[in-house]
Amino acid sequence: MNIKERIEQLRKLISYHSKRYYENDAPEISDYEYDKMFEELKSLEANHPEYYSETSPTQRVGGMALDKFDKVKHEVRMASLTDVFDFDALRSFIKKTKEEVGDDTTFSVEPKIDGLSVSLKYVDGVLKVGATRGDGSIGEDVTANLKTVRSIPLELNEKTSIIVRGEVYMPHSSFEKLNREKERNNETLWANPRNAAAGSLRCLDSKETAKRGLDIFVFNYQAGDFSEVTTHKETIDKINSLGFKTIPLLTVSSNEDEIVNAVKALGEKRQELEFDIDGAVIKVNSLEKRREMGEGTSTPKWAVAYKYPPEQKKTKLLDIAIQVGRTGVLTPNAVLEPVKLAGTTVSRATLHNIDIIKERDIRIGDTVIVQKAGDIIPEVVGSVKEERTGNELPYEMPTLCPSCNGTLTYDDADDFIDDGEDFTLGALRCTNPLCPAQLERNIIHFASKKAMNIEGVGERFVNQLLESSLIHDASDLYYIDPMEIAKLDRMGEKSAENFTKAREASKKSGLAKLIFALGIRHIGEVASSELANKFGSIDALFTATFDEIKEIGDFGDVMAKSVVDFFSKDSTRYIVERLKNAGVDTANEIKEISNEFEGLTFVLTGTLENMTRDEASDMIKARGGKVSSSVSKKTSYVLAGEEAGSKLTKAQALGVKIISKEEFLEMCK
Repeated sequence: MNIKERIEQLRKLISYHSKRYYENDAPEISDYEYDKMFEELKSLEANHPEYYSETSPTQRVGGMALDKFDKVKHEVRMASLTDVFDFDALRSFIKKTKEEVGDDTTFSVEPKIDGLSVSLKYVDGVLKVGATRGDGSIGEDVTANLKTVRSIPLELNEKTSIIVRGEVYMPHSSFEKLNREKERNNETLWANPRNAAAGSLRCLDSKETAKRGLDIFVFNYQAGDFSEVTTHKETIDKINSLGFKTIPLLTVSSNEDEIVNAVKALGEKRQELEFDIDGAVIKVNSLEKRREMGEGTSTPKWAVAYKYPPEQKKTKLLDIAIQVGRTGVLTPNAVLEPVKLAGTTVSRATLHNIDIIKERDIRIGDTVIVQKAGDIIPEVVGSVKEERTGNELPYEMPTLCPSCNGTLTYDDADDFIDDGEDFTLGALRCTNPLCPAQLERNIIHFASKKAMNIEGVGERFVNQLLESSLIHDASDLYYIDPMEIAKLDRMGEKSAENFTKAREASKKSGLAKLIFALGIRHIGEVASSELANKFGSIDALFTATFDEIKEIGDFGDVMAKSVVDFFSKDSTRYIVERLKNAGVDTANEIKEISNEFEGLTFVLTGTLENMTRDEASDMIKARGGKVSSSVSKKTSYVLAGEEAGSKLTKAQALGVKIISKEEFLEMCK
C-alpha cells in the first residue's frame, strides 16, 4: 500500500469511527486506537501536502487564528419567526392558515433548539461555506470553526449542491465540562449553554472552538436540487440521508388538538434532554403551500415559534444566607437543595429583600418553586404551603451586620435613587466603612466587566487574595507579585500569567470605567460617563464643586453630594494616587459631545458582529442619545443583531424602526 492509499484508508477509517463515537454513541475501538490512527494521518498529511483534502478529518482540529470574520451575504435570507406565548394564539395561527390554504393543511412540530443559527453551503457534496445568521441577510464566515463540529459532515453521501440551516448548540455535558475548567482557572463562568455556544462559535481561533464540544441539529432545507420532495418532513428525511444530524422529535399532524398536545409533550421533555430548548416550532408542512402563503417583512407567514414559560422546579429551602453588597446593603439569598434548572445546577437563588419574603410567606424548610428570570438569574417564585410539615421557620433579618457585627440602618426614602445599583427603597444597610464584606464586594465590582474588566478576578479569587493578605484595597491588584498568585490554591503559573495580562490590559479601560469602578454611591455607568465627559480627568474631580457637578443634566443634590463627599476622603486620594503610579489611565481627552441622537431612545437586542453592546451604548450616549432595556412606543430605534429575541418581536408589533449594525454605523458618521 503506497502513502496516498494509506492516507485515504485512514481518512475513511477515522470518519467511520468518529461517526460511531460522536453520533451513534457506539464506539467499536478504544480511544487509544483512534488517537493513534489520527496522529498517523496528521503526520502523513504534514509530510505529504500534495495529498491535502479539505474533507480530511484532520480539518476538524482547527487551523490558524483569524484577525476577524469575513462577511457573507446569504443566498437565502435566514428569517426569524413570529413568537406566540399561549395556546389560544397557536390555535388562531392554525385556524387562519387552514382558512387561507386549505383545511387539509398539515403542520410539523419540532423543538426550538436554544443555540446559534447557521447556514451550511455544499458544492458537489463538499462543505464550502458556513456562516452565522447575522441580521438574516448578512452573516459572518465561520467555516473554519464549523468544521470542528464533528456532526457537521465535511463531505456528503452524494455529490449534490445544497444549502441547509441548522442550530449549533452546546450539550449539557460539554457545558458542565467547560465551566469546570473555567472554575479551575479562576475564570468567569458561562451563564448558560446558549451563551457558551455563541461565544465558542465566534472564537477567532478555531483550535479553541474545537475544544468546546459543540454540536448541531439541521432543521431546514434552504436551497438546492430537491425537486422530488414536496413536504418539510421529506426534506428532513432527505437531509438526514445525506449525512446530516437532523432535528429530533419531529411530528406531523393536521389536527389542532394533536398539534397543541405535541407542543405540550415537547415542553414536558425539556428537563430530560441533553440540550436546551426554549420553545417549539410549528410550520406548514407542504412546501407548495408555504410558497402560496409567502413571507412577511421579516418573518415567514407559514411558521410560528411557541415560547415556553421559564422552567420551574420544586426544591427545599435549606437556609437563608445574607450577602453584604459593596454599598453595605444586606440581601437575603436562598440556600437550596441543588436542583437542575434550565441547563445548570442551582443551589442558590435571590430572595431580593425581607418584604418579598414576607409577602410570599417563604420560610426556612419550605418546599419552594424556583425559576430563572430570563433563563439566567435563579429566583424563588414562592413556597408550596400544602407540603408544609409544621417545622418550617419564619425568617427575620439580622439586627447586626453578619460580616462585621456593625450597626444596621434602613435607607431614608428621601435618599433613594433608582440608578441600577444593588440597594432599594428602605434597604437594610451596614454603615461600617471597614466592613470586610463590603471590601470584598468593592474589589469584585472594581474588577468586573463593566468596570475595569480584569478578567478572572471573581469572588473566589478575591476571597483568596484577602485571606492571604495579598490585597487590602482595589489598588493592590496592580501591585501583587505574580509569583504569589501562582502559590495560591488551585492556581499556578498559567493562572498568574493570565491575571498579569488581564490587569495590564485593564489599565487602558478609560476614565468613565475607572469612575464607575471606584464604586461611588448613587453613581452608575451613565453618571460615570457623564462625569468623565464633563471633567476629563480624575484630578479635576478632586476639585469639582457641588454646583459644577449639579450642572450635569441628570444630576441632583444627592448625586452631586455623593461625588463631592467621595473625592474629599483621604482614602480616595490614596487609592487614586496608587492607581496612577501603577500606570492606570486616569484622564480622557475632553471631547466636544455631539448631539445628533438627542431625544432618541435606542434598545439593543441580539449579538452585534465585532461590536459589544457596551461599545454600541457608549456610541449612542456620546451622541446625546439614551439606551433603554425595554421596547415601548417611545422607543426610537431597535438595534438588532444576530439571534435577536423577543425585543425584536415586540418592536415589529409596535411598528418601531429596526436597524442593523451597518445602518447604525452609518447614522454615527
